[in-house]
Amino acid sequence: MIVDKTEYHIDVTEHGTDAINLLAQTSGLSKQVLKDAMQKGAIWHSHGKQTNRIRRAKKPLQPGDKLHLYYNQYILDEQVAPAELLFDEGEYSIWYKPYGMRCQGSKWSDHTTINRYAELNLQPQRNAFIIHRLDRAATGLLVLGHSKKTTAAIAKLFETRALEKYYQVIVEGAFPSKPVTIDSPVDNKPALSHATLLTYDAALDQSKVQVKIDTGRKHQIRIHMASLGHPVVGDRLHGNGAEHCPDLALTSCFFRFVCPISHNLKTFELPEHYRPAFTTT
Repeated sequence: MIVDKTEYHIDVTEHGTDAINLLAQTSGLSKQVLKDAMQKGAIWHSHGKQTNRIRRAKKPLQPGDKLHLYYNQYILDEQVAPAELLFDEGEYSIWYKPYGMRCQGSKWSDHTTINRYAELNLQPQRNAFIIHRLDRAATGLLVLGHSKKTTAAIAKLFETRALEKYYQVIVEGAFPSKPVTIDSPVDNKPALSHATLLTYDAALDQSKVQVKIDTGRKHQIRIHMASLGHPVVGDRLHGNGAEHCPDLALTSCFFRFVCPISHNLKTFELPEHYRPAFTTT
């Protein structure tokens, strides 16, 4: 009986065996289902000390290799809105990440990640490496590297705070008119955010706030806004968001840094129509 979620770990014992046939024989799943799972990153190949996702159905295998299938039909059926390429700098690119798209895959799949989307849609085709992350529920600008050298160079800018970045959020209530600095720790680690009111909508009792973070803790902006009594609209984890509420109103809007390739100062801004807007809950 085929179930909706299961794992298979298959030892390769014979020469001349290919991945798709061995998986089909062992799992009972059709080759079409397995090819879909393979393209979506649910099948892995161990050879020696290396274990990597496998995309080629007819990849030849050697005795001593191992195949790993992480089959979860619910995850494989998941779909997200497409990302949008905004700026292509060759060695790196800047994208709009939509709500729901991930920055990191799992053993079960990588087809809803922005780097996999980029690898499938960039022209010319290139590898795409994650440099920094946005929450799954957050939206906005995200930088991808297309060579290991450039990826490391831009990652260093993030680590050393040599990169200027701003976010915009819609929060509940009337945010203070003067800039606010929040330095309360996140997960017992130092965290520093600077928040400035942009506009206030009295009818909705919501404020649009620009936030600059000096540290990059997980959920830092969401936690800091909630600590002030102004949770981000749509925040189901740290705020008052419920299932029927709008999506999280947190968007990465601005990057400025010295390009490691050209050594010129680069500024990247998110188009206005992608920025968070006031909305009824």
